[in-house]
Amino acid sequence: MKVVVIGGVAAGMSAASKIKRMDPQTEVVVYEKGGYLSYGACGLPYYVGGFNDDYTKMIARSREEFEKSGIKTHLHHEVLKVIPSEKQLLVRNHETGDIFIESYDKMMISTGASAVKPPVEGIDKKGVYQLKTLEDGLRLKEIAADPQIKNVVVVGGGYIGIESVDAFLHLGKNVTCVEFADRILMPFDKEIAALAEQELISKGVNLRTSEKVVSIQGNQSVSSVVTDKGEYQADLVVLSVGVRPATEFLRDTGIHMAQNGALVVDREMKTSISDIWAAGDCSLVYHKGLKENAYLALGTVANKCGRIAGENIMGKHIKFTGALGSAAIKVCNLEMGRTGLGEAEAKKQTLDYKTVIIQAMDHPPYYPDPTPITIKLIYEAGTKRLLGAQSAGIKGAVMRVDVFAVAIHNNMTTDELGMTDLVYAPPFAGVWDAVHIAANAAK
Repeated sequence: MKVVVIGGVAAGMSAASKIKRMDPQTEVVVYEKGGYLSYGACGLPYYVGGFNDDYTKMIARSREEFEKSGIKTHLHHEVLKVIPSEKQLLVRNHETGDIFIESYDKMMISTGASAVKPPVEGIDKKGVYQLKTLEDGLRLKEIAADPQIKNVVVVGGGYIGIESVDAFLHLGKNVTCVEFADRILMPFDKEIAALAEQELISKGVNLRTSEKVVSIQGNQSVSSVVTDKGEYQADLVVLSVGVRPATEFLRDTGIHMAQNGALVVDREMKTSISDIWAAGDCSLVYHKGLKENAYLALGTVANKCGRIAGENIMGKHIKFTGALGSAAIKVCNLEMGRTGLGEAEAKKQTLDYKTVIIQAMDHPPYYPDPTPITIKLIYEAGTKRLLGAQSAGIKGAVMRVDVFAVAIHNNMTTDELGMTDLVYAPPFAGVWDAVHIAANAAK
């Protein structure tokens, strides 16, 4: 049997590796448009910002290791078209320009997502960059190291945008962040996002929310960014306004897609076309909290679903239990995490819910340097079943969100969580942990 994998970063290489472990005799061929395999794209802002100066640390497994296991990999190869009726695909080798036909018995689509390039005047000027691929990161790190680059404007206040802000602050740049929405980090509720905004402003970031970028000015190179409310000097602009599933090449196949172009898959990662599976940022995924498919462009989800797809390509029928949208971010000295439903999602689902917000210390005052943690819970009225949780603090905030994720995954109530036997020792937590305090405050 021959399995062709389109896309070789997270989900694709997870699937390819699983297939080879299950049956070394199966032929596995990977086509990757870029020049690198199996890297952690979430590490790119930290590489650009100098937190890590070795890009190879982001590569989970080298091409040589994949080849040694029997997986054939082709870099700089783009799949232009898929013909399911013939079980064929059209591939372009970008190094030679050659176009050729490849055949498959089964196929895995894991093309991920591409960065959105907004229709803004001047967007193609020198000094305007995006941060999505490892190639982007290598290029941007080199540019950012130039001491002549003093003023940086980041357009977009999502995860990558804010991590980029943090990166350029670390490099000593003057940073402006422009966000079209009325707040940054929209996956977080406003009370938690406000803490991130306060942290950025305290570190000197010129944070501009509810502003729309109108144009990018300059002769050949960028000199400023103009919005509907002002103009900001810029030697470098980083665009981070969202991603779009990279599935355009599949439009004429008849494969089922969501409105944003994400592939519709079942919980076994099967698409609507026989012998084709998909996972990662190019597809939807089952959301355990929403109880329906959702678009979650998260590396954790991609790796899990890629592995499941690999097993099912080999004849298994493993169902993905569901994601919760669990995610975390570091905003300067503040760490933030979230899982399950936010308040807006609970409203959209017309759930009868309540919320509670508490502040507790990460450990007792009888051990040095306790710091506050803010926690918000969303829970079902009546049953008090936990629906979502968000947390922010200097230390200990994010890993506590993992406790909430397990509780939501297992349909626990706040009463049950409030009496769960968590660890206690003065350097780490009090006899009543912040998790307990939040859960027991739910009335």
